[in-house]
Formats: sequence, structure tokens, C-alpha cells
Amino acid sequence: MDSPLTLDRLTCDQIHARLLPAACRRGPVAELAGAASEPAERAAVLLPLHRLQGAWHLVFIRRAERAHDLHSGQVGFPGGRRQAGDPDCIATALREAQEEIGLVPERVLVLGQLRPMLTVSRFLVTPVVGCIPWPQPLVPDPREVARIFSIPLAWLGEHAHRRIRPYPHPDHPQARALVFFDDYDGETLWGVTARMTVDFLSCLEQSLGTGVAPEPPPDCG
Repeated sequence: MDSPLTLDRLTCDQIHARLLPAACRRGPVAELAGAASEPAERAAVLLPLHRLQGAWHLVFIRRAERAHDLHSGQVGFPGGRRQAGDPDCIATALREAQEEIGLVPERVLVLGQLRPMLTVSRFLVTPVVGCIPWPQPLVPDPREVARIFSIPLAWLGEHAHRRIRPYPHPDHPQARALVFFDDYDGETLWGVTARMTVDFLSCLEQSLGTGVAPEPPPDCG
């Protein structure tokens, strides 16, 4: 397993290679046990990576406060539901990132995809990983995004910075085990976004050369 400092030595090509094995691209995982067979709306998010002072950082957003929005004020990745004109989940993630944070799709080098997550809000979300040049002019859409920030990958890779606990509480009908990270720069990373982050880190930390043939990534359409 790689140490957090070793993660910073990875190149874009090496990250791409570590996202290829079948273990990183297998079928969907449900946030709530027993929900995998129920219909869900397709969606995708972008995990934008950039280098700053020789270290990898992962870009996150804090969603704007909006009434009746289940994810209002939460930390997440730029993304959203698939539209009819999106040919695949990569197109969805890039389009949403442009709409929400002003990231031009041509500036994103897509490195791969992670396994989709089926959320309790009935979205099947495919995480798309991309590398972006830095500095990069990012502008939040105030209707959707309250803040854009990044967290060092090495910090996220420290297991001491995260824990698993039941949410909302053990006796709740939708109780499930969620990942919670320690606060970073006043922001709390938890839930599905935290799970995607851990999935990404797990793929980066795995050994190469396992002899397992890669499978085609699950498509969001």
C-alpha cells in the first residue's frame, strides 16, 4: 500500500493505469443495503485533480443553501443528472462541471471512472476522474455552489483523518454506515462524496501488475 507521500509521486499516466483494474470499475454499490434493485436516475460527478507545489489536490464544492434540497450546504463534487444530449457519463460530468464551476471541458484530461454509487435519493452516480492544469480560473454558479476549495490528496490518504459511523442513528429506518472525514479548512467531507473519495484512494493505493484483466467501465446510460 502506498503512503500518502507516495501518492504525490504518481503521474497522470500512473493514476490512469491504477483506475483500469476491474476492482475499480465493478458494478454499482448501494449507499443503503437492499436498494440496488430499485430504479434510479442516472448522474455523474467530476473528481478534478490538480498539482500545487508538487502535491496532488482534489477539488470539491460546497453546495449553495437551497430550500427543499436534500444536499443543500453539503460538500460534494461538481456534477448532476444526465441530460438527453449527454452521450455518456463523462459528458455529463464535464458539462455539469462547466455549468457549476466554470471548468472548460477541453481543460480536463479524463483519467478514468470509479464504480457507480446508488444513493438514498435514488441517483446512480458515476464518478469521473480528471486532471486539470493549475492555476485554473474557476467561477462558482451562485445558484448551485457556495464555495470551491481543494484538499491535499496526501491529507485525504491519512486513515487517521477519517472514520465510519452510523447515520442518521442506529435505529433509523435508513440507517447506514457512512464515512466522515475530519474537518479541513472549515469544511466537512462525509457521506457519498467521502465514500467516492475513499474508493478513489483505494484504487490509487492498490498494487499494479495483479494480472487481473480490466473490464469495460459501467456506463451511466
